[in-house]
Amino acid sequence: MTISSTTEAPGRAGFLRRMTFACAWGEGLDGFDLGLISVVLPSLTIALGLDPVLAGLIGASSLIGIFVGAPLAGWLTDRFGRKRVFTIDVLAFIVLGFAQAFVADGWQLFVVRVLLGIAIGAEYAIGAAMLAEFAPSRDRGRRLSGLLVCWYGGYLVAVVTAYAMIDWAGISWRWVLVVSGVPAIVTAIARIGFPESPRWLLSRGRVDEARAIVAEHLGGDAYFRQEQYAAEEQRSGGYRVLFSKENRQRLAFISLFWACNVAPYFAIFTFAPTVLESLQLRDEATGTIIVNAMAAIGALVGMLTIERIGRRRQLVPPFWIMAGALAVVGLWGSAPGIVVVLCFAVFSFMNAAQGNLTAVYPIEVLPTEVRSTGVGFAAACSRIGAAAGTFLLPVGIDAIGIGPCMLIAAAVCVVGAVLSQVMAPETTGKGLHDTSTQPLRQQAKVPTAR
Repeated sequence: MTISSTTEAPGRAGFLRRMTFACAWGEGLDGFDLGLISVVLPSLTIALGLDPVLAGLIGASSLIGIFVGAPLAGWLTDRFGRKRVFTIDVLAFIVLGFAQAFVADGWQLFVVRVLLGIAIGAEYAIGAAMLAEFAPSRDRGRRLSGLLVCWYGGYLVAVVTAYAMIDWAGISWRWVLVVSGVPAIVTAIARIGFPESPRWLLSRGRVDEARAIVAEHLGGDAYFRQEQYAAEEQRSGGYRVLFSKENRQRLAFISLFWACNVAPYFAIFTFAPTVLESLQLRDEATGTIIVNAMAAIGALVGMLTIERIGRRRQLVPPFWIMAGALAVVGLWGSAPGIVVVLCFAVFSFMNAAQGNLTAVYPIEVLPTEVRSTGVGFAAACSRIGAAAGTFLLPVGIDAIGIGPCMLIAAAVCVVGAVLSQVMAPETTGKGLHDTSTQPLRQQAKVPTAR
């Protein structure tokens, strides 16, 4: 997913295109892996004799791993640089992806997928930060949104691939999960040879190295001034700085809105075939593909409109629409199948269009010295909600029924809407230094369409 301009310096467009591709494919690995497991879980339940608790744990395993990996990798990335983690974590993803073929029982698969989640968590902490610290402010939001387009695209491709391998080709679930290693290999190759982030170098006082990288890849002094690189200060990072008074509100905002966005999505779509079957939809495979296709379209639309409508408008209204769609499913227990699929399609579209902001806001509102640490922490917080929802959904369906479960998911969206209305800044078109230093309330003005 690339965005370029004819005004860019020679070589800059190609470098940014390759950087965007390498980061987007890394983000897509997460969606691809979770898409595979959502389709494979019913087969696993039979093949490995899983009870609802272990099935829920395996469904939530990657999310549990992200809870550990994201904050740890974020701290390491801010401490030792972006470049190392950017390369190493995708190599771990390859090894663990192929290791899934050799598990003997449910608990072994759970352990492997938790480790896989740690590698995915590292990607959350580094990928978007790496891209944003090179990208121009005029299309930074669109480039970062492209990461989520790849996430939803990866999820959709994985769902179609898994159904084709299991239902049409009769291939074992083991080899379906191993397929996740293929895009990881592509990502690893794409990441060979990238330089260190100039903003991170500047935060460590390494001005000459930062200027040399900008000159070689981005166009020199003009770009250095235009993107406010000179405003970066040599400052220490770490969790004490992240939780300081000047950053606490920023951290709370990104953690809370992110959790409210992903919790209902992961809970519903990790078990999409089970959910649709519980709602008496006869062809759950087709329904699952349709709603995930709407998510991919929603992410694409969100990417194409984010620089025009602004961050706040893309964040707040979708929460209310998602709440309404899920409330219809929860309250109308005898709804026709077409209504159920339509409601989930609307939810998927809006969730994905809004979900682009989980790759944008965390990067824009946190300063360089704690950017990856903060993104990792917020990703971990979001995965607490996602993992809890994913673990509890199959248990909840069994205990209280699908309707009340959908109403709980709708309530989460309402909480997200209220929090976002109060806390969300407007960062569209602003330099990365300004968005990460100005108080959130001073950035609340919604821009006019451009």
